[in-house]
Amino acid sequence: MSSVIPAPSSVVSPGGPVFVLDEHTGIETGPGAGRVAHWLRTTVGAATGLPLEPYASGGRRVLLRITPPLADELGSPEAYRLTVDEHAVVIDGASPQGLFYGAQTFRQLLGPAAFRRAPVTSGRVWEVPPVIISDAPRFRWRGLMLDVARHFMPKDGVLRYLDLMAAHKLNVLHFHLTDDQGWRIEIKRYPRLTEVGSWRARTKFGHGASPLWEEKPHGGFYTQDDIREIVAYAAERHITVVPEIDVPGHSQAAIAAYPELGNTDVVDTSSLTVWDSWGISLNVLAPTDNTLRFYEGVFEEVLELFPGEFLHIGGDECAKEQWRESPLVQARIEELGLADEDELQSWFIGHFDKWLSARGRRLIGWDEILEGGLAEGAAVSSWRGYEGGIAAARSGHDVVMCPEQYVYLDYRQDAGADEPVPIAYVRTLEDVYRFEPVPPELTPEETAHVLGTQANLWTEVMEDHARVDYQAFPRLVALAEVAWSALPAPGERDFAGFERRMAAHYGVLDALGVGYRPPTGPLPWQKRPGVLGRPLEGTPPNR
Repeated sequence: MSSVIPAPSSVVSPGGPVFVLDEHTGIETGPGAGRVAHWLRTTVGAATGLPLEPYASGGRRVLLRITPPLADELGSPEAYRLTVDEHAVVIDGASPQGLFYGAQTFRQLLGPAAFRRAPVTSGRVWEVPPVIISDAPRFRWRGLMLDVARHFMPKDGVLRYLDLMAAHKLNVLHFHLTDDQGWRIEIKRYPRLTEVGSWRARTKFGHGASPLWEEKPHGGFYTQDDIREIVAYAAERHITVVPEIDVPGHSQAAIAAYPELGNTDVVDTSSLTVWDSWGISLNVLAPTDNTLRFYEGVFEEVLELFPGEFLHIGGDECAKEQWRESPLVQARIEELGLADEDELQSWFIGHFDKWLSARGRRLIGWDEILEGGLAEGAAVSSWRGYEGGIAAARSGHDVVMCPEQYVYLDYRQDAGADEPVPIAYVRTLEDVYRFEPVPPELTPEETAHVLGTQANLWTEVMEDHARVDYQAFPRLVALAEVAWSALPAPGERDFAGFERRMAAHYGVLDALGVGYRPPTGPLPWQKRPGVLGRPLEGTPPNR
């Protein structure tokens, strides 16, 4: 029980005989609990080899109930209470989500072997000591940003990551689907986006200036049926998928497919290809009515596929050189009565904010959308530190805190020379664990605008799932606890205690087949003390 991750709000151990899960144990379901029962049979049942049939009478049982008053009692619609004695495991959830999270905790209490995909050897005894766990998440947005544009991840890999997220009570997949290096989603009215935009001729190795190239095409995309499957699979695990379609920067793949989207009066866009390097491309969208109509068409199809509240439009790292040089763009700025290119970008983002609002959706973008004026109703992903998030919250806008100084999981985990393709500066497991999403400068009213946090996994140097695993884990586990678990006291996190729980949790990652970075360094009680939310040194490269 002490090894549960994320750490529960309250754990009470009353003592007494253990609960034994065996072939006679049945699952009893209250109204609305059938999906969680099915999930337990297909996961815990598969790992234990136990049938977990519907409960009849006479044996031990796992009782699943949706109990709405828990939301008020524990302060969240995602709350649950798990009660174990020798006769029964009772999981009460304030909602279907809460019930699912309670079932995830029950799975952890059975030990790492309960996460295997095939039954363990027969004769194993599955025991859980008596316990009462009351739990609820700190934040409503507990996310992972997965970049599939720089290196494509096949559909099965995405489904696997949804399972890994669910096992750690993460509930938002921010799906980075387009960038300069690839367009990954089928848009039926614009087939060249995938025919041309989903493949690049070669790929640069590493992140430095010395060019090393893999001289073969790289690409792939998700059909709309693939996307429907991903979204449905996520929904079964109470994960919302937030698609990201980048505008007006990070758009070279789209311009390569449809050259008229670019700044044709200053660049011969007909010769552009999908970009084969990293960094910030100077090729950005032209702010024309044609471009607006084109992306409205893209977004219409995207909204049909993704039913969630938010659509992420990027908005970051928009190079303005072509806009400054373009007579057509300068005429557009004058026509609109804008002061400069920053205000032009704000106008561009504001157009889609209004367009999405009219359809009952919300725009979210990287913190550059603050430049030139924040679009009304927009939310902000604060990646360049806390400043953008603070400004957004103080202006009454919602924010997801994801500062690169803590939660960019492509950054190296160790300073050693053997660290594979090291990026930027060292961000250890402890650095991620000590990240505090709510800046102390915010008032309680402003703090209410912090939706939560997410880790960002940019994949320039992650050519396959093994590299993604290595960069993501175990640091994503630490982020999951930051997002879920309340602080024990203002400014405090018990990293030594987290490391002790991680010692057992590595067995869970092993059972799930995660190729995590092995723990290194001194033992927990030999670690240096840290200060929650401390500033971290270093200046990263452009992502």
